[in-house]
Amino acid sequence: MSKETARWLAFSLTCALGSAGLGWLAPAVPLKSWVGGAAVLTAWLLLPLATVLVPILGLRRVPRARRKLAWQLIVPVVAGVALGVVAGEAGQQSALAERGRWTTATVVEIEDAKTDQCTLRRADGTRIAPTLSEGDGCRSASKGDVLRVRYDPEGVAGPVTDADTESDSYGGLIAGLVLAAVAMGTWGSVRMSRRDRAYAAS
Repeated sequence: MSKETARWLAFSLTCALGSAGLGWLAPAVPLKSWVGGAAVLTAWLLLPLATVLVPILGLRRVPRARRKLAWQLIVPVVAGVALGVVAGEAGQQSALAERGRWTTATVVEIEDAKTDQCTLRRADGTRIAPTLSEGDGCRSASKGDVLRVRYDPEGVAGPVTDADTESDSYGGLIAGLVLAAVAMGTWGSVRMSRRDRAYAAS
């Protein structure tokens, strides 16, 4: 393996693992809201964009008007965003498994948007944050319903209902996305580096 390939491999691996790690970290560790927001932004947007922008900006010899994106670099962008989202779901699951508590809660409000969101209150009047999402049990709920939910006392991970507590395994999907992002990211970046050298030689 050449030094150039090893360099781009390390870069692609860092971006992919960074998206997965930060996506998982935001809900799994009770961070301050602005820190968690920055972690999500980095995982979902900044690191996936870096997989395209760094190789393009690294072309020093090719004039900006003639720079072309290697099609392979589309894959790590999409896979990077997916990694942030999927790892976030895994982090939510991990957070509820570690520090989640069971309680009964009443649906006091349903926000009817693209996806329904249910506002829940415990018997003592305490609001459960964040809201219950449509996929986690709000879909079949009505205002006034009493639900048994597992919630995060830190208010970071979203609650789930008693009927929605089956854990999904995200390990295989995360590994597949990392592999795709790293393989295609390395290939595309190496191609663009070679294009840079070929332009200089001509």
